[in-house]
Amino acid sequence: MRRQMEARNAIPDTAGDGPYPAVIEEYASLPDHVVYHPAELAPPFGGSMPVVVWGNGGCADDGSSARLHLAQIASYGYLVIAPGPRRSGPGATHGPAPERPRPAEGLPPPATSVADVMAGIDWAIAQDADPASPFYGRVATGRLAVAGHSCGGLQAIQAAADPRIDTVLIHNSGIYNSEASPIQSMTVSKAMLRGFHQPVLYVMGGPNDIAHPNGLDDYARVDHVPIMLADLPVGHGGTFFEPYGGAAAQVAVDWLEWQLRGDAVAGRTFTGENCRLCSGSQWTLSRKGW
Repeated sequence: MRRQMEARNAIPDTAGDGPYPAVIEEYASLPDHVVYHPAELAPPFGGSMPVVVWGNGGCADDGSSARLHLAQIASYGYLVIAPGPRRSGPGATHGPAPERPRPAEGLPPPATSVADVMAGIDWAIAQDADPASPFYGRVATGRLAVAGHSCGGLQAIQAAADPRIDTVLIHNSGIYNSEASPIQSMTVSKAMLRGFHQPVLYVMGGPNDIAHPNGLDDYARVDHVPIMLADLPVGHGGTFFEPYGGAAAQVAVDWLEWQLRGDAVAGRTFTGENCRLCSGSQWTLSRKGW
C-alpha cells in the first residue's frame, strides 16, 4: 500500500482536458479544504460556475485524494471543493494525515464529516456575494451538485436531502445492506435514500467492487426520483488515478453538463436506446424513473 501511495503521489497534477485549464488552490477563507477551478475566473462560458462538493474516499481529510478526477471536472467550468488540506500529489502543502488507531472491530471514525463536505457550498455562495472575493459574481449558486467516492459516497447520500442540491453522483459506494455500518461513529441507513429529491447517478466498479452489492441494492430501492447506475468493471478504486481521472471522470462531466447546464449532447451519454454507455463500451447502464 505504501508503494502504491508513493506511485500515486508521483503522478503530476493535471489541468484537465476541458476548455478551461484548472488549478488546485487552498484559501484562508475555507481552511482545511481544497478548491479546484478554471485558472481564468472570467472564462467565456457564461461567467458563472456550477458548484460540485466532494466526499473523499475513506472520508479522508485529504482534499487532493481525487485530484485528477476533480481537476477534470473543474476544467469544464466548475467550482469543485473537497474537504481536507492538500496532502497528496507533487503539489502537497501538508504532510500525510496522522495514522488513526484502528478499533478492534470495524473501521476508524471518519476524518471528515458531511458538514465538512457541505461547508464548500456555504463558502461558494458566500464568495459569490463578496465583492472582495475573486469568485464574486462568478458562482452559479442555483446549480449545485454533491458527489463522493466510497465513504465519501455515503456522505453524498447524507447531503442529498439538502433542498439546494440539484443532482447527486455516488462513486463505488452504497449504504450497507446489513444497515450495520462498520465505520465507527457514522450512522447510515437505507431510509436515507428517501432523502433523494433530484436525479441520481451511481457509478460502480463491477462485481469486484466491494461496494457493488450495496450500490445495486440502493438502486433497486429508489423508486421516487430518476436514477441511473453506470457499471464499469474496474473494481472499487475506480479510475481516479488514470489520466484525467479516466472513464469515470468523463461520465461525471457528461452527467454534470446534462443535469446542471441542460446540455443535450452530453445527455446522449445516458439517454436513448443507442446512448454512448448503452453499446460499444464496457459500461453497463441501468435506468429508471426517466
